[in-house]
Amino acid sequence: MTKVAWRPGTMLSPLPPALVTSGDKNHNNVMTAAWTGIICSDPVITYVSIRPSRYTHTLISQNKEFVINIPTWKIASAVDTVGVKSGRDIDKFALTGLTPEPCQKIKAPQIAECPISIECKVIEIRPFGTHDMFLAEVVSVNIDDKYINEDGALDLEKAGLLAYAHGFYYTLGRRIGKFGFSVEKKKKNAIKNQALPKNSTTGTIKFTQKTHKRTNYEPYSFKKKSDGSFKKKMINKK
Repeated sequence: MTKVAWRPGTMLSPLPPALVTSGDKNHNNVMTAAWTGIICSDPVITYVSIRPSRYTHTLISQNKEFVINIPTWKIASAVDTVGVKSGRDIDKFALTGLTPEPCQKIKAPQIAECPISIECKVIEIRPFGTHDMFLAEVVSVNIDDKYINEDGALDLEKAGLLAYAHGFYYTLGRRIGKFGFSVEKKKKNAIKNQALPKNSTTGTIKFTQKTHKRTNYEPYSFKKKSDGSFKKKMINKK
């Protein structure tokens, strides 16, 4: 593998194409912003970086609050539209059909169609070249209850979250593990853990033999001998 050196650029991806809402019930706005993330977990500090020319920049600077709404692929068209249209010229909620709803602790609206809406209060504004970074404390998080499972945990795999990478939108793939899964103790696949049915002297157990290409399943038959031990014999495949 050969890597080619490029000039410095915004290549950190994928990122959420977050819908940032601002303003109040009388003058609100929504824009798409991928330059966002978490800075600290306790207290929970986040940020969004916005060009000073944006209408959202004006509203957040005035009200010192905003909402980060996480979208799904079902509203991808609206996500793109509010990123290229200006709220100074048009009501983007009316244009796209997105639904503004009241928040719990701030005046800026959240978006009903987004499964997660994060309410934020600005604590500092830091200028960096083309963008200003709005550092903010998360004061409330609103979750669509249809993505909360029976155990009370958040299950976003079925939400169809949207991602943004180098100018394109993508849907997230399937879940492949959880944090720490690579160091969890593996379940032992031993004969002693594969108990035969009660009152039975024979049984069939499947063992997994992994290769680099696929997983092969080799069935064996176990017959109990008179001394109490078991004799293993491979079952012929049809």
